[in-house]
Amino acid sequence: MHIPLRMCVVCREHKPTEELMRITHNVKTDKPEPDINGKNTGRGAYICKSAECIKKARKKHVAERHLGCSASETLYDELEGLL
Repeated sequence: MHIPLRMCVVCREHKPTEELMRITHNVKTDKPEPDINGKNTGRGAYICKSAECIKKARKKHVAERHLGCSASETLYDELEGLL
């Protein structure tokens, strides 16, 4: 059986989608948001479900770089809350 792999934009490791969280760019609000169900449309980026990767993503401004929109600190707080 085929297991889809995606790459974490922080640590650059390929992992199954169950081990990653997706962030999408909401065009209506022009803000990135966590894609909890994995069904949001638009450009997305994957981050590992680990506190270390989320901490590095906050430091490197990953959402801004990969999604092309400004992100507030609340995005990273929401991701930490999903752990």
